[in-house]
Amino acid sequence: MVSAAIAPSVLLVEDDPGDRLLVQEVFEQHGAASALASVEDGQEALDYLYHRDTHAGAPRPTLILLDLNLPKVNGREVLERIKADADLAPIPVVVLTTSDAEEDIVRAYSAHANAYVSKPLDWDAFTGAVRRISTFYLDVARLPASS
Repeated sequence: MVSAAIAPSVLLVEDDPGDRLLVQEVFEQHGAASALASVEDGQEALDYLYHRDTHAGAPRPTLILLDLNLPKVNGREVLERIKADADLAPIPVVVLTTSDAEEDIVRAYSAHANAYVSKPLDWDAFTGAVRRISTFYLDVARLPASS
């Protein structure tokens, strides 16, 4: 269960509605549904992070779950922009994607992803992976305070 003192804000960057729903269900079970915000493409993720347009009042996320294969601006570029920005770089980014290509894994870690998780195809395995990610980052790890 998420501690109220932590007040996490998790940004899910995912274009697949089914995957968004599964992640949302896991966060509901974890007691952190209100902490989860989601966007559907890389451009919207950047707008959220830089408080542009409809995301002007968006909270700074304490964790980002990022798909790589996104419309408009792909997840690789979003990751590179986050980690190149001194204000955003401390935010942990977990790449959560269907790709298990070695090239994608190496590129993500080279761009300073905090973790790389290939989405399991099985529903139970997928929700289990998201549950472990949320438990680790929301209950176990110490994250930088949001500013």
